[in-house]
Formats: sequence, C-alpha cells, structure tokens
Amino acid sequence: MFKYYNFQIVIEPEENGNGYYAYSPNLPGCYSNGKTVEETRRNMREAIQLHLQTILNEKKSVPDLEKEIFVEELSIGVPA
Repeated sequence: MFKYYNFQIVIEPEENGNGYYAYSPNLPGCYSNGKTVEETRRNMREAIQLHLQTILNEKKSVPDLEKEIFVEELSIGVPA
C-alpha cells in the first residue's frame, strides 16, 4: 500500500546555462538537476522519493504539505 504526497517544485535554468536545477520549497535540502526540463523533473521525483524514505525511516514527520507557495512573475520599470 502506498501513501501519496503532493509537492510543488521549482525548475530553473542552471547559472552556467548547461541544464536545469530543481528544488521543492516544502522540502528544504531536497534538490536535483538535469540536462532538460523533463530529465530534471524525473530526477526531482526520484530525489523527493529518497528524501521522504529517509524522513519516514527516521520516524520523523513529513513537512507541512499545506504550506501555500506562490510563484509569480513581476515586471518592474526603473529609470534608464
């Protein structure tokens, strides 16, 4: 039997331009990367599974999954 959890993840381009970096705001310390967005998403899924297994094996509670996360894009004008 499985218990399912939902996590938000953020995927951003790597600073060096060679792939992507991902993390979950709900799981500090859990991150991954990949060459493409799809590979990064797959790698992050695996990283979260391993992270959760460790948390549960150590009899710790899974971080609060009800935390609201807002990701927005803002356009800001500054004098040129």
